[in-house]
Amino acid sequence: MKSTKARTDVQLKELFLETLKRDEAGTRKALERVPEGQNDWVPHEKSMKLGYLASLVASMPSWIETMINQDELDFAPVEPEKQFKPFEWTKTSELVALFDESLKKARAALESTTDEHLMTNWRLKAHGHLISEEPRYINIQHGMLTHWAHHRGQLTVYLRLKEALVPALYGPSADERF
Repeated sequence: MKSTKARTDVQLKELFLETLKRDEAGTRKALERVPEGQNDWVPHEKSMKLGYLASLVASMPSWIETMINQDELDFAPVEPEKQFKPFEWTKTSELVALFDESLKKARAALESTTDEHLMTNWRLKAHGHLISEEPRYINIQHGMLTHWAHHRGQLTVYLRLKEALVPALYGPSADERF
């Protein structure tokens, strides 16, 4: 029987790189199944549009680059020209290309950083006001990876409602086994 002894020498950046690797295939499948021509569709008036949600899921890994290479982010800046505008895509291939570029940025930033840097604080602001100031590794784990899992799950609900096949992510789906 194979030993299941846990490694005690894992670095934070290795853990984050492995998490990206583990979630890459399922995220890619979900993005590949987003129906084209449906970007403005919403399941409820309070929900975000399908195109925005898909762009968000595809681009979120690049947030890691920001969390590593910048000291702060104002996600709701007062200046209109600095406000976030989601990538507007029309073809699924564009969405997947956005995802690939986002992963590339995240991996490069993680590979070039140190655990010591990941322990330093990073600030999240809105309208110039401090929302949180915590170590980078906490922001990467909770502000990106956990948040990303939430939106990926949300996207699979949208896929189901649009009659698209739902990929197996953390367990089998009704449409796909491991």
